This record gives sequence, C-alpha cells and structure tokens, in this order.
Amino acid sequence: MPDTIHVINGPNLNLLGTREPEVYGRATLADVEEACREACERHGLELVFRQSNHEGELVTFLQEARGSLGVVLNAAAYTHTSIALADAIKAAGLNVVEVHLSNVFAREAFRHHSYISPVARGVICGLGIDGYRLAIGALAPRRAM
Repeated sequence: MPDTIHVINGPNLNLLGTREPEVYGRATLADVEEACREACERHGLELVFRQSNHEGELVTFLQEARGSLGVVLNAAAYTHTSIALADAIKAAGLNVVEVHLSNVFAREAFRHHSYISPVARGVICGLGIDGYRLAIGALAPRRAM
C-alpha cells in the first residue's frame, strides 16, 4: 500500500459532466478516474479511486487509506461542513491534498471556508481535472532520474 494513491470524491461528483457544466466542466467522473490512473502510471503508483454521496462512507475510505502514500480528496460540499472528515484525516495521519474543480473563492461566500484545508498538505482549486493530476504529482515520491 505505500506506493498507492487514494483519490476520494464526495457528494454529487458522480454527476460530473451533466451537473452545472458551466461550473464543473463537461468531464465525467470516469474521465477524472482515467486522468488519475494515467498520472499514477507515470509515477509508477497504484490508484484506488472512490466516490460516495455519504459522509460516513467517506470517513471509512479515509481510514482505509492509512499507510498509503497519500490521498487526493475532493470532499465537495462536505469540505465546508464536515468536522468528521477533518477528524478522520488527523486520526489516520494522512498526507492529503485537497482538490476542487472550480475556484471555490470565486463562488458563494460559504464555499470560502474549508474544514479540510487546515489538515491538508496543500489545496488546489479552479484547475478542473488538471488539479487531480497536480495533486498526484505533489504526492508522488521524487525519484532520482
């Protein structure tokens, strides 16, 4: 598991491609998974890719990522509401990069606060699918060339 990246997606991301494409783009969750798989392959890493609309299941996914290289987490709306996800990250000792497809700071004020950011290694927002690729690159070990 040490050479594994977990990509965990929260509520409504299963609707990517059809849900507010002017905000989230036209890429589907399958497109995001393929981009993540390709990025992991470039770095010689395994990928575990998951999505759930249920907060408790996301907590379980985070706990199951213990011992992995890291987690790319798009907690979606739970970013702004879930102390449980932040606690799970801390309890599991995870190396997390928070990702959002849209620029949350250019949107409604309630989206400007994140419970995830204080326990994350970094935050990437507003770059669409490329944000996932960048997060995987940030978590990948630097190997000598």
